[in-house]
Amino acid sequence: MSLPPAPSKGGRDLPPSGSLQRRESLWLPLFGGRIYLNSSFIITTVQRIVFLGSKPLGYQCLRHILEQQSQLGVQVIGVGTNTKAMLNTPDQSILLLCQQYQLPLIERLADLPPSDLLISVQYHRILQQAHINTAQLAVNLHTAPLPEYRGCHPFSFAILDDAKEYGTTLHRLEAGIDSGDILFERRFAIPEGCFVKALFDKTQTESVAMFKQHLPDLLSGNFTPLPQSARKDTHPSSYHYRHEMNEIKQINLDWSAEQIERHIRATYFPPFEPPFALIGNKKVFFTLETE
Repeated sequence: MSLPPAPSKGGRDLPPSGSLQRRESLWLPLFGGRIYLNSSFIITTVQRIVFLGSKPLGYQCLRHILEQQSQLGVQVIGVGTNTKAMLNTPDQSILLLCQQYQLPLIERLADLPPSDLLISVQYHRILQQAHINTAQLAVNLHTAPLPEYRGCHPFSFAILDDAKEYGTTLHRLEAGIDSGDILFERRFAIPEGCFVKALFDKTQTESVAMFKQHLPDLLSGNFTPLPQSARKDTHPSSYHYRHEMNEIKQINLDWSAEQIERHIRATYFPPFEPPFALIGNKKVFFTLETE
């Protein structure tokens, strides 16, 4: 997959240098922010974005921002990501995007620069209120409907709950985990007999589409925040931890066939360890026959 063309310097999609008499354009600093002065002497504020993210979804969202910087009137001023090699495949590497666009890497949350919009997409660190306060608006893309599925492995727990509907959410960041006001969401039906990988893939597609659709709204303030508490009577909230996956992968052979099948659908996700039963203190794994 080829990367989009890089800007000339400084992590910005800069117009050509030159004078206004030659109908060129200039970027100018103004009161700590940036303005764009074009050949018609029209001044447009350029909004500063800090992006924190990882994994393919983070890559796709960051790439979209970088490809649309001029059209959106934004400048990405810093990127924080998880530098683990397994999360940075050559075709979808946030690190390579940063090199291509000469974007500053943010290694410590204490070094977050002031910004107009801070975007978190599957970022691996928990932000404290002091970090959130560096931005005029801080948002997170959570790949699950809220408030139903906060925390980790929401796809698996939706299948275990035999949920009929799933979704993805852009919400305001606050010190609590996945607890901020809902700004935008997409919801869709879970197909009968759905496996976790299929639900994951569907959610990735819907998440990218939602992000592209509503990024201009986030920049313009065109949204009405919905507190998650407003849904407490119709959408019960849950929170799940990372370690719970090991527990729900273990199959009890005394369960009903329906319960065993549901746990397999909820946890069978190659290349990760498959669900299993313990027989004589040894793991016996469940795999699909087609493999």
